[in-house]
Amino acid sequence: MALKLGTLTISSPDFDELGRIPDRFTADGGNEVPRIRFSGVPEDAVELALICHDPDAPLPNGFTHWVVYGIAPDTTELDVDAEGVRQAPNGAGAAQWYGPQPPEGHGEHHYYFWVYALSRRVEGEPSREEFLAQYGDDVIQQARTVGTYSR
Repeated sequence: MALKLGTLTISSPDFDELGRIPDRFTADGGNEVPRIRFSGVPEDAVELALICHDPDAPLPNGFTHWVVYGIAPDTTELDVDAEGVRQAPNGAGAAQWYGPQPPEGHGEHHYYFWVYALSRRVEGEPSREEFLAQYGDDVIQQARTVGTYSR
């Protein structure tokens, strides 16, 4: 998958870029879903996909915290209950947000929230790895924001 940057942006009013994710959004602190905002979506996008991934997790492929498909390209703030939006299994196998919960004393982890503007719709509910393999060539643009957390 080639790097495809452009006007697409992703942000959260709940944490600053490279800032600490507040405890209420973590698995130990309430597991609230952070608000995610999008802007600059390319006009030819058919759908947006969102993946939150922690590459610092001590697992061979890191840990996937959230996978969301079917986001309409005119969406400015994610609503997982919106028509057509569906969540796919995270690293724990549940189709939902799984907040940060790094091993105690493992240091600061980075949580990459990636948004992908796609030229075709995602079929089914592929895992992060399946999505990247099957839809990488369909990415028009991608953007990310990163939060941090440690225990």
